[in-house]
Amino acid sequence: MEENSAISIEGLTFAYDGSPVLEDVNLEIGPRDFVSVVGPNGGGKTTLLKLLLGLLHPQKGIVRVFGLSPEQARPRIGYMPQSTKLDLQFPASVMDVVLMGRLGRRRLFGPYAKEDKEAAIRKLADVGLDSLRNRAFSALSGGQRQRLLIARALACEPDLLLLDEPTANLDVAIEEEFYELLRNLNERLTIVLVSHDLGFVSQFVRSVVCVKRRVLMHPTSEITGEMINTMYGASMKMVRHDRSQAKGLPSCFNS
Repeated sequence: MEENSAISIEGLTFAYDGSPVLEDVNLEIGPRDFVSVVGPNGGGKTTLLKLLLGLLHPQKGIVRVFGLSPEQARPRIGYMPQSTKLDLQFPASVMDVVLMGRLGRRRLFGPYAKEDKEAAIRKLADVGLDSLRNRAFSALSGGQRQRLLIARALACEPDLLLLDEPTANLDVAIEEEFYELLRNLNERLTIVLVSHDLGFVSQFVRSVVCVKRRVLMHPTSEITGEMINTMYGASMKMVRHDRSQAKGLPSCFNS
């Protein structure tokens, strides 16, 4: 197991109430890799992210993030949960939300320090929202909310960014802008994202981690329709969006 890997998993098995969700998982992700995690609902994708965060612990095997246990590495991990779990009427400003990402780097009580506010403004600038810092969270568009949640995840100044279905409910144009932002961030971060839209995301990521109880990792160029059918357990057809069609890349798939 290499300590200079961003993520190393060896012989991992995890079960809920005795029912295996992930079994005999071996996975190696290098620094500054850009990886998409795909698979059917209930296949273990979100569970895998929670294991990397140290929120769950395997019954067997070892998980290492930058050579450390997930708990030790947590200050180096930024996490963006599924947007469907957020209260869109949460009474907070853009600045309030991004400052939440600094909670692990500040004293428990008292106001935010100057360095926290400066870091928050830098991260808002990274995602193009610094001019909206005083706007209410509820007043943002869907694309702006996603960018803000990226800024919050970046506020702890991580080396690894984990995203759970970050483009759900976004239209194609905004989704493309979002992935361009991630591609720029990937110049300095390792990024692992869960996505159902394998064809669209394949334009941007280098590798695909297929999760269906077992875990296999492939370069994006090796993904085939047969692999997708095996993974999802049904006959699938490719559906192309305009930009993908011009490049000859599948955008998504349906049964």
